[in-house]
Amino acid sequence: MKEANSASGANKPELRISEDGSTTLYLASLDEHYHSYHGAIQESMHLFIKEGLAKLPPSESLNILEIGFGTGLNALLTLIHKPASTIHYHSLEKFPLGNEFTRQLNYPELLGDEGLRLLFNHLHDSEWNREVKINEGFYLSKHLCDFRDFSSELKFDLIYFDAFGPDKQPELWSAQLFGNIASMTAKGGLLTSYSAKGTVRRTLEAAGFKVERIPGPPGKRQMIRATRQ
Repeated sequence: MKEANSASGANKPELRISEDGSTTLYLASLDEHYHSYHGAIQESMHLFIKEGLAKLPPSESLNILEIGFGTGLNALLTLIHKPASTIHYHSLEKFPLGNEFTRQLNYPELLGDEGLRLLFNHLHDSEWNREVKINEGFYLSKHLCDFRDFSSELKFDLIYFDAFGPDKQPELWSAQLFGNIASMTAKGGLLTSYSAKGTVRRTLEAAGFKVERIPGPPGKRQMIRATRQ
C-alpha cells in the first residue's frame, strides 16, 4: 500500500487494529495509518476492488500498477477477486516491511481461508525486481524503487494510487508524476485513489484523465476514480 519512510528507528511502524478487526500500521513520523482506522479490509475492498477492479470490462489479461506495496493487502484482495484469466501485478515500494510486521497482519485469517496465509507470505517473500508466479494466473513484480524513478513501456489497465496523502507526501502527487502515470495507462484504463482533493482532481484532468468523485469507504465521504482519455 503506502510508500513510507524506512521501517526502523523513529520511523518504525506500530501495529494497530482497525474498526473492522483487521490490522493496520501507524507511522508516527507522518502521523498516518497505512490503511484507514475505520477498517483496513473494507477500505481496500471499496477503493480498489469494488470501484476499480470490478469496473473493468471483461478481459483475458490485465496489467495492474500499485503505488506503494506496503502491507500487501491490495495485492492479496486482487488475487482473491481477480476477474481475468491472467493478471500481471506490478507494485512499487521504496521501504519494504520486514517479516516482523508482515507475519502479524491478520488479513488471510479474517478473509476466511487458511490457505491464504501461504499465498500472503509468498507475496511478501517473493524476490524483488523480477516477475514471480504466485499462483495460476497471478504474476507479481515488486519494484524496489522510488515511484519518481519508475517507468515502464507497459500500458496498465488499472492504477491503485495508494501513496500517503498529498499533505504528507506532496512530492508523490505532482503534475509531473501524474503525467508519467498517464503515459503508462491504457486508453480507458482506470485510476482509483482515496484522495478527493480539488488539486488532485485538477492535476489528473490536466494529465489526460476524466475524473469522477464518487462515495468513499466508511469514514471517507468521497474518493476519486479517473479514466484515461
